[in-house]
Amino acid sequence: MNIESIGTWAGEVYKALENSDTRMLGFKLVKKATKLKKDEIMAALGWLGREGKITLAMNDEDLVIALV
Repeated sequence: MNIESIGTWAGEVYKALENSDTRMLGFKLVKKATKLKKDEIMAALGWLGREGKITLAMNDEDLVIALV
């Protein structure tokens, strides 16, 4: 894992969110859409969160990620 990889993963997560109808997806759907591993998605979320591009919330037992 390096900075370049995390940036690439962040781009994949961002595209998945951008392409959803609501610009919001649960963690499981992000994983399915991107085919990334849990650790890769978490690193990408850190990147996107630091850039202020996403918000996170819990819905039942799933983490919901939404574009700002």
